[in-house]
Amino acid sequence: MTLNPNAPSPGSRRRIAAVPALLAVLALTAACSNSSSGSGGGGSASSMTGDCAKYQEYAGHSGTKVTMFASILSPESDNLEKSWAEFSRCTGISISYEGSNDFESQLPVRVAGGNTPDLAIIPQPGLLAQMVKSGKVVKPPAKTVENQNKWSPVWKTYGSVNGTFYAAPMSANMKSLVWYSPKAFKAAGYEVPKTWADLMALSDRIAKAGGPRPWCGGIASGTATGWPATDWLEEVVLGTYGGDVYDQWVGHQVKFSDERIQTAMRTVADWLQNPAWVNGGYGDVKSIATTTFQDAGAPVLTGKCAMLQQASFYEAQWPKGTKVGPDGDVFAFHLPAVNPSIPSPVEGGGEFLAAFSGKPEVQAVQNYLSSTEWASSRVRTATGWVSANQGVDKSLYTDPIDQLSAAALTDPAATFRFDASDLMPAAVGAGQEWKSLTAWFAEGQSIQKTAADIDAAWPQ
Repeated sequence: MTLNPNAPSPGSRRRIAAVPALLAVLALTAACSNSSSGSGGGGSASSMTGDCAKYQEYAGHSGTKVTMFASILSPESDNLEKSWAEFSRCTGISISYEGSNDFESQLPVRVAGGNTPDLAIIPQPGLLAQMVKSGKVVKPPAKTVENQNKWSPVWKTYGSVNGTFYAAPMSANMKSLVWYSPKAFKAAGYEVPKTWADLMALSDRIAKAGGPRPWCGGIASGTATGWPATDWLEEVVLGTYGGDVYDQWVGHQVKFSDERIQTAMRTVADWLQNPAWVNGGYGDVKSIATTTFQDAGAPVLTGKCAMLQQASFYEAQWPKGTKVGPDGDVFAFHLPAVNPSIPSPVEGGGEFLAAFSGKPEVQAVQNYLSSTEWASSRVRTATGWVSANQGVDKSLYTDPIDQLSAAALTDPAATFRFDASDLMPAAVGAGQEWKSLTAWFAEGQSIQKTAADIDAAWPQ
């Protein structure tokens, strides 16, 4: 997922105190005793000791570099790089990471032009399928495949194309959340709504009180502009009709022009295109299209907006020092089902690691990043990140949002579905749907035309 494009790059933060940092690296390297003699991935390696001993199976590739391309930007990418820092120091494999707000459009360009990264973190199974079709994606090594035993089998299907496994899941996120200020709710006498009817009634009550607008939102995200709007529609489709209709919609057996999807779009319009309800702190309905999703929640902290519908990973966007929790500056609650007969609908997303190289050092990184050990390291580096890897000790989740998300993602009673637009063909889910839903918000384009344009983009 794309994050704060205006934040300092990870590299710029590491230029400070270069000498102490170098001494620390040298000390750790000596302690780990990584004296691999292999320079190109196939060499032998002496035994690792100390803190590095746990990376012995990845040894033998010292002095190599693996390039990685993704949509994850600072500050989240800073924590991502921290999660493999010890692995990189101990094995001698340098991971050269690049994040881009234009990842979804740039990856196909790079692949077509022969400028492929060694690895790419792909958040859309539909885009993964497009890359596999190019013939450039390399199947993962046996150890990566074996590591999938720690995941629910459905996640392997998300990383597969036509039944063949290509990309191991790295993360999972909970999208069915509403962010709010517990302090503001308490001061106004508002209670967290348990049903969709209660949520709509609360929105109306807040609007009529004449203070903050009930909702704020933003869908701008570089070339990925529009993706938050797809989430809003998906939440409503899943929460109104359940998993079966949702699955048929993903497969285009149920089209966007179907009356059920049209009804869901009208529900979204009544909710987030209601001029009396949005866009607190920024402007009218159209301002949602020009507000970045990273900035969308800021008015919650300034009292200009009461609620924001966004995923668990949004936690990384709150300013440093923001207290997150039931009695904090911000917290979140589970977005209720539109239809109360649908049991606990949960929309989730995730990211998948695909390789465009079969070099031994690339496979070593694949193996590590598909392991429970890496997932546990990633959990420790920062809040706002969860894994569906069942080997991760739940006690590692100390953040209340992470705990809430992990519980929802592993709830056997929940109606869980992966992000629909990410599952759809890339030309639709990461293309025309983003474009058309943006026009729906930015230009007031009709529901009928919006749906027709998306249906017309579906590959024959």
